[in-house]
Amino acid sequence: MTLDGNAIGGLLLEIFAADMTSAETTCAACGAVRPVAETAVYLRGPGTVVRCRSCTSVLMVISRVRGRYCVDLSGLDALHVRP
Repeated sequence: MTLDGNAIGGLLLEIFAADMTSAETTCAACGAVRPVAETAVYLRGPGTVVRCRSCTSVLMVISRVRGRYCVDLSGLDALHVRP
């Protein structure tokens, strides 16, 4: 089941201590730029997977291991947070 990036707004707030749903992502694979709120999110699995809506490449993977968040942002070329 695919959700949009708003589904992880609370999780991102807990990790980054800021509202990240309006932050702009730039996909490292295709260069598409769009807000986190418009990404494709998959919650089932060992972690939360965030994919580009344009090319379906993985942008972010967030998991919790032994009480700590592990955040992989390697699929992003850029993440811009506006004040």
